[in-house]
Amino acid sequence: MLELRPNCECCDRDLPPSSDQARICTFECTFCADCADTRFFGTCPNCGGDLVARPIRPEGKLHRFPASLRRVVKAHPACAGQRPPEPGPSWAAP
Repeated sequence: MLELRPNCECCDRDLPPSSDQARICTFECTFCADCADTRFFGTCPNCGGDLVARPIRPEGKLHRFPASLRRVVKAHPACAGQRPPEPGPSWAAP
């Protein structure tokens, strides 16, 4: 069963289970349509496979088979500057 990851691993855009903008590869790497098309040209940067539209799980099945809440974000070179920098530790100098 697909995890239905909740975000684009490049720009961290939210991709709810009902989104028609989610793209996945056979390993279920997940990207938004914009990143899949304009940054990766339809090819997964992790495995080299095709990025295709993720199926939408029917709303009535989400209660029994919920979507994943685990966010995956990776530092792909094509994604540089797409996300705000991670905050440093609270003790770090500004």
